[in-house]
Amino acid sequence: MNIAEKPIAMIQGRRSSTGDGVHLIANHYPRGTRLDTHTHREAQLVYAARGTMQVTTPKGRWLVPPDRAVWVPAHLAHAIDVLADIDMRTLYFDPAWLAREQRGTDPSHEFVVRVSPLLHETILALFEGRLDGERSTLLIRLAMLELQHAEDSTTFVPLPREPRCRRAASIVLADPTARHEIEALARAVGTSGRTLSRLFATETQLSFKSWCQRARIAAAIERLSTDANVSIKQVASELGYASLPAFSHAFRQVTGRTPSGFGRKDWLSQPA
Repeated sequence: MNIAEKPIAMIQGRRSSTGDGVHLIANHYPRGTRLDTHTHREAQLVYAARGTMQVTTPKGRWLVPPDRAVWVPAHLAHAIDVLADIDMRTLYFDPAWLAREQRGTDPSHEFVVRVSPLLHETILALFEGRLDGERSTLLIRLAMLELQHAEDSTTFVPLPREPRCRRAASIVLADPTARHEIEALARAVGTSGRTLSRLFATETQLSFKSWCQRARIAAAIERLSTDANVSIKQVASELGYASLPAFSHAFRQVTGRTPSGFGRKDWLSQPA
């Protein structure tokens, strides 16, 4: 499959440039928008100041609510699905700028970062429309400094590449609320339960059970971040957990926090 490279000059939106290899584009995308698989010559930091998106790369799916941002390296194939209306703020970095300025963070692999209040305000300040050379340079360096301490894999669902394992993963992701038994899943994709279990461990670095739990918690985060009216108890029930404490325990195992402490208020109320 040929994946098109999308020059940033073709991207619609409010744009500006620092004049030193960093380009800024602000855009609004309604729920349901899909930006099909593409690449950019530049690396990018993608942040939804409001709304929730899902970024898919060959490595996996990255759920990105408003307290997260995603780093996408140059030339990496990726697609973006808008799960709730988003106000996107994207910083594009020329390879020459990264080679000259980047420190600390490895820019060659994709990752999601937890957006601190400082990083949030720094990104928004870059889009205020009153940039001058010294101010923009300081803001961009501050943003890059914050990235060094912010990597967070809790909203990441790794995707296997082996065809049978990939088909099994797709079945689970199509309905993460179901109780998927590995033997039945293995029969559906034409292999044995033992082989499928081994493939999940090799391909995702997680056991099948742990991978399914991560997929379910990602579904919970998506639900909580895209529906202001749903309760945590309701989400727990929808995902098949016997009780709210059982859901909270599983949520904490994946994310390190309880559902109520995961920043839901920020998802629902951050200003653009």
